[in-house]
Amino acid sequence: MSNQQYSSSLLENAVNEFARLPGIGRKTALRLVLHLLKQTEQEVEAFGNAFIQLRKEIIYCKVCHNISDTEVCRICGNPSRDHETVCVVENIKDVMSVENTQQFRGLYHVLGGIISPMDGIGPKDLEIESLIQRVTDEQVKEVILALSTTMEGDTTNFYIFRKLTPLNIKVTTIARGVAIGDELEYADEVTLGRSILNRVDFTNSFK
Repeated sequence: MSNQQYSSSLLENAVNEFARLPGIGRKTALRLVLHLLKQTEQEVEAFGNAFIQLRKEIIYCKVCHNISDTEVCRICGNPSRDHETVCVVENIKDVMSVENTQQFRGLYHVLGGIISPMDGIGPKDLEIESLIQRVTDEQVKEVILALSTTMEGDTTNFYIFRKLTPLNIKVTTIARGVAIGDELEYADEVTLGRSILNRVDFTNSFK
């Protein structure tokens, strides 16, 4: 807790809440709160209600597990997308990163994390079985493994690859334009886009 003194407990409480957000220090939190105080009551209510509504009404797509307003998200429900190609990503932010490249027209599958024994996260904690079931049930011809190029990401890639091998479908991975140890959300759009376009057969990624 900061030693800074506040003239109002209401102000201090608001600063404390903003400071809980990732990447927001107390000075930034105070600046944001003071900015909101300059807005009209209606503007502040609209700001707060947007997050309340988000938390109450947001759902996850039953197909790919991306966030959605409806049971099936806009991407999965878009008939112009390539429904035979599924890009496997770690989280929702990665979907946004890949979409921003404008180089991928297939569908996604959000795992909700990666295998990390140190953090107590195993295969059963992720949406891996639903991916296998999806590939089995649908006309999927290619699965692109687009996980972070970290040890945990590579472990998850290999686990999924072994699960998919009996299904006799094409399994690829993004090219190593994304540097080893990088997370997708920090890769620039051009590099990530090229990595997707230049994806390689998963077995070749060992070479």
